[in-house]
Amino acid sequence: MRTGKPQPPPDEPDTEGPVWLLSKTWQRAELMIWGAHGGAGTTTLATWLQPSYDMGPARPVTHPRYPITMTAGRPLIITCRPTAWSARAATAAVTAARNAGGRVTVLAIVSDGWPEPPTATARFRLLEPQVGALVWVPFIPGLRLTDNPATVTLPRRAVRALDQIRTATGGSPHIR
Repeated sequence: MRTGKPQPPPDEPDTEGPVWLLSKTWQRAELMIWGAHGGAGTTTLATWLQPSYDMGPARPVTHPRYPITMTAGRPLIITCRPTAWSARAATAAVTAARNAGGRVTVLAIVSDGWPEPPTATARFRLLEPQVGALVWVPFIPGLRLTDNPATVTLPRRAVRALDQIRTATGGSPHIR
C-alpha cells in the first residue's frame, strides 16, 4: 500500500504507474475541479457536482501543465475563497492554465461567510474576461456541522450556484 498518495478503489487492480492516472474515478469524471489553494472548497464542489474529479490544490509553479494535462479536454473549474490572498492565488492558477494552452471554464468563488473585500472583488473582475464564467457559491452554515458535504441540505441560492456551474460547463441544471 502506498502512503501519501491517492489509493485506487478496492475494485481496481493496483498496477504500476501513477494512481491518479489509472483511477476509474478520474477516467469517468466529466468535470475537473482544481483548488487555487488548499481549503478552497474543491472537495465540497466535487462532491456536489458528480461525476467530477477533485484535483487538489494548485501548485502552478512546480507543475505548470498539470491542470491541462489532467483535464484532457474536459471542463476545468478553479475554486477559491472571497479573500484578497485567495484572489491572488486564483489569478496564478488561471494564468498557469492559460499559459499551458488551456481554458478555465468556471472560477467558483466559495464563500467563507464574511463579506468580500474590495481588493478581492477587483481582482475577480479582472479575471472575468479570462474565464468562461464567475460563479459565487454562497456560505452554507450546515457545512460546519458535518464531515460529509453530501449530507447537507442545500439552500436555494446554493442550488442556483451549482446550476450555474453545470450550465457553464455544458451540463444541464439539476432536476429538483
